[in-house]
Amino acid sequence: MSVRVLFTDLDGTLLNDSKEVTPGNQAAIDEALAKGHKIVVCTGRPLASARACAAKAGLDKEGCYVICFNGGQIYDPYHEKTVYGKTFPREIAVEIINEALKRDLHIQGYNDTKILCVRETEELKQYAAANRLPYEIVASAEEVVPKDPYKLIALTTSEEREKNLKFQREVIAPLAGKVQSFFSNDRYQEIVPEGISKGFAVRWFCDYVGVPIENSVAAGDAQNDIEMLKAAHIGAVMCNAYPGIEEYGNYVTEHDNNHDGVAEIIRKFILKED
Repeated sequence: MSVRVLFTDLDGTLLNDSKEVTPGNQAAIDEALAKGHKIVVCTGRPLASARACAAKAGLDKEGCYVICFNGGQIYDPYHEKTVYGKTFPREIAVEIINEALKRDLHIQGYNDTKILCVRETEELKQYAAANRLPYEIVASAEEVVPKDPYKLIALTTSEEREKNLKFQREVIAPLAGKVQSFFSNDRYQEIVPEGISKGFAVRWFCDYVGVPIENSVAAGDAQNDIEMLKAAHIGAVMCNAYPGIEEYGNYVTEHDNNHDGVAEIIRKFILKED
């Protein structure tokens, strides 16, 4: 039997709208793992949140991995070690944070266990609740990034998205070659090191574990999943995906994230007979 690997996004993909793994998805995951295949969480979330979700789904056993920060960190939860990581310079992060604060744009960083932010905003509270992470309000931009970060995230309401787009054009774009950014939904601008994406992580991981890219499947629903959907041999787009995402995959699910869409992908592409 040839080993196959599924790279799955969390929000809007593996998780339902209540941020839980459905029983149907869990059963398919368990069957795939029992047969020696790999299921890899691949998310924009920080490690603490991604790791907790993976553990809840039984994806923290030996041979399991978590890709977080949109590909910036690849983590082995069983051995509790980072096998790949790429950050960007702290001084650039401080510059970005200060520019955001001048524009009254919510921006946040992370340490190993919590969100770090200068101001307590509604956006922060909503993000923390959705990701089930604690947060700490700190005194300055320097304290938001205690070391070179994997990622910053700038948040607005959907109605204020233009403010975030303007920040991307005027502040992030001129830093090309050092950092890049993309939106994972209408509200979240993800700021990461140049060259980092979920697609990069898919290619790196397949090489690392010796699984041919032809045996890879990616499941996603949002803009930050596009590179992953393109990199994997099969790009499976959730039927509940944001408009236009289906153009980047070669399969669209019949079932959404609330009705075992990932189980559909596992049974069709991972558990299929050789």
